[in-house]
Amino acid sequence: MKSYNIAVIGGDGTGPEVVREAVKVLDAAATKYNLKLNYTPYDIGGERYLKTGEILPDSVITELRKFPAILLGAIGHPGVKPGILEKGILLRTRFELEQYINLRPVKLYDERFCPLKDKKPEHIDFVVVRENNEGLYTGSGGFVFKGTPNEIAVQESINTRRGVERCLRYAFEYTRKRNRAKKLTLSGKTNVLTFAFDLWFRAFEETGAKDYPDITRDYAHVDATTMWFVKNPEWFDVIVTDNMFGDIITDLGAMIQGGMGIAAGGNINPQGTSMFEPIGGSAPKYTGKNVINPLAAICAGQMMLDFLGETAAAAAIEAAVIKVVREKLKDLAAGKMGYSTTQVGDLVATLV
Repeated sequence: MKSYNIAVIGGDGTGPEVVREAVKVLDAAATKYNLKLNYTPYDIGGERYLKTGEILPDSVITELRKFPAILLGAIGHPGVKPGILEKGILLRTRFELEQYINLRPVKLYDERFCPLKDKKPEHIDFVVVRENNEGLYTGSGGFVFKGTPNEIAVQESINTRRGVERCLRYAFEYTRKRNRAKKLTLSGKTNVLTFAFDLWFRAFEETGAKDYPDITRDYAHVDATTMWFVKNPEWFDVIVTDNMFGDIITDLGAMIQGGMGIAAGGNINPQGTSMFEPIGGSAPKYTGKNVINPLAAICAGQMMLDFLGETAAAAAIEAAVIKVVREKLKDLAAGKMGYSTTQVGDLVATLV
């Protein structure tokens, strides 16, 4: 029996509720596929910060390094100023654990929930690989004359050849492994961001030509990418982009696949600790009402098993989610599913 130690951070708002359902489904898969999942919970989030002033202690970061994977619910508390928890927990974890890939599958399970006319599951099935440790999110920059009429704010995008190339190589390898259209699209802004995306484009072309001749290379400006997501999402196989653009286009991806209730993502360190989460927020207005959709968290658990190499168990969870979405749910939005949060978890767990 294979055994895995998993760190669990329920976090804020509805985070603990959806994580409970993800763990329920993971346990069902573990039983069926002869796995042992050992969970270690961590009390990290807005409530702890308000009580103790602690955001993410150094000791916790040290402990998290010992786990192959972290399952995260949500971060964001209405009583805490925006940016404090996000930077202090999410960004710090991604940066210090070198989770340099943000992996976002965009897959439509049921055409009823797609806002695009005449688009079906076969039209929306692609993956976004977002660079997760550089760009505008490094916090480089600052203020001059803050609070005065002459105030200046500078936010710098940091792009290194090392950081760009390791992201590109992951994307090329992922495209090869996915083995569908075998097409990798670089999404950028070479016509305006002529320094950062000159580096991205040159590294993309050089790396692809040298080591991945079997992968078709494609380029699209990020604004064009958003248009094609809406008009022709079937054009895409795998997309690679920088931190900022990846953050934006994956939210659009979530909407065309059915909404935040079904959208999961992974923060990947291929050689270290990776973190998996629903990409939606903490949804505090639904906290404790048992109405939030847990499928994004369940799909995050499925991604985690896939990352750990348990592909059969991961596939079983995805198949169960698809069946529940197509045959049971009236909607994917909170309070409109026709079932409670715990009932949706039960439905998936029973089918695994």
